[in-house]
Amino acid sequence: MLKRTDLRGSRRDPRGLMPRAQLDVSQAVERIRPVVEAVHQHGFSAIREATERFDGVTLERLRVAKEDIAAAEESLEPAVRAALLESIKRARKVHADQRRTDVTTQVVDGGTVTERWIPVQRVGLYVPGGLAVYPSTVVMNVVPAQEAGVDALVVASPPQKENNGLPDARVLAACALLGVDEVYAVGGAQAIAMLGYGSDGVDEGDRCEPVDVITGPGNIWVTAAKRLLQGTVGIDAEAGPTEIAILADDTADPRHVAADLISQAEHDPLAASVLVTDSEALVDAVEAELLTMVTATKHASRVQTALAGDQSGVVLVDDLEQGLRVVDAYAAEHLEIQTRDARQWAMRVRNAGAIFVGAWSPVSLGDYAAGSNHVLPTAGCARHSSGLSVQSFLKGVHVIEYDEAALRDVAGHVVALANAEDLPAHGEAVKARFER
Repeated sequence: MLKRTDLRGSRRDPRGLMPRAQLDVSQAVERIRPVVEAVHQHGFSAIREATERFDGVTLERLRVAKEDIAAAEESLEPAVRAALLESIKRARKVHADQRRTDVTTQVVDGGTVTERWIPVQRVGLYVPGGLAVYPSTVVMNVVPAQEAGVDALVVASPPQKENNGLPDARVLAACALLGVDEVYAVGGAQAIAMLGYGSDGVDEGDRCEPVDVITGPGNIWVTAAKRLLQGTVGIDAEAGPTEIAILADDTADPRHVAADLISQAEHDPLAASVLVTDSEALVDAVEAELLTMVTATKHASRVQTALAGDQSGVVLVDDLEQGLRVVDAYAAEHLEIQTRDARQWAMRVRNAGAIFVGAWSPVSLGDYAAGSNHVLPTAGCARHSSGLSVQSFLKGVHVIEYDEAALRDVAGHVVALANAEDLPAHGEAVKARFER
């Protein structure tokens, strides 16, 4: 079921040799550009047309009524309510510790630079609703924004035909539990355009004002729309299909490994599940487990497609040192370490969205209730980007305050550098303060 790539004895850069989904976001950008531009120019009418075309739902209003959000919370199953509340509590505990404090540096007597951390004012949080629905993603987006101190939180999620054109009831219930009442029944590229540019509605109460930052995962059309809007608004990342990589040795339980590969494969036929190991015996045992476990899982067809795709597979390495180089080159969204001394290896990893250490820390825990955030960089972007956090909603701003004596002391250096760069007016702006 899983293709094998044998890198034993190889000294080549593994980046071009690893399994990886081949998604052309730039091509998707051109296909989705007309939708985004139509929303920018025509607002509600364009959103309504796109929603009818892509979701099969005719929108009467953009914004979900507060009564519908409250009703969704009231209808929530007790077990799901308890799980969401526990997820919120744990996420809030972790993210509360991420809030940076302002720092003032005394550069010289009479001269200071203060770095302030200021939350953005208004944030659009996208919650997908395609092959699966994600109330947990509401938690992962809203909690860090709230802990950052964002003034206004807006959630957009696709309308569901089976829920009378409203977003999924569990998504609405999660919004209610978090105190978010500005929710729009809009999905896909049209939702991203609505958040970025704003839109009129059927009346003033239905209008969506533009946001400063858009976060949240989505399909390739959502990703393409975020790329188009980047610069108009800030975005968290261009998130692609989910990924799991597992670095394992012969101590790993093959049933655990197989179960974890399946858990991410059930998201999407394009999901990536990659095992990196120095043990052929483990590979054989995992393959045997997959044969029985895949057929027994609910979304067997989807899982089988994902595991058999070019984006999934087994990578055989000489030893864990080479395995570490391979997983660093791959830079997985989710990386599990199932080895001897798992924490030791985990602390040496440079590139991963999130790292799950040992047999009792599966990715599923992080998806829901570890306290960590599950909105993470994909497609190798963990080499340069972080997952969603409180920092995603903060801006660092320098506040410079010098008195006359401190400026006089450094004025000659400012003038010298201004003249060296042939920008003499820069120097004159300093000298003018000391000329009578």
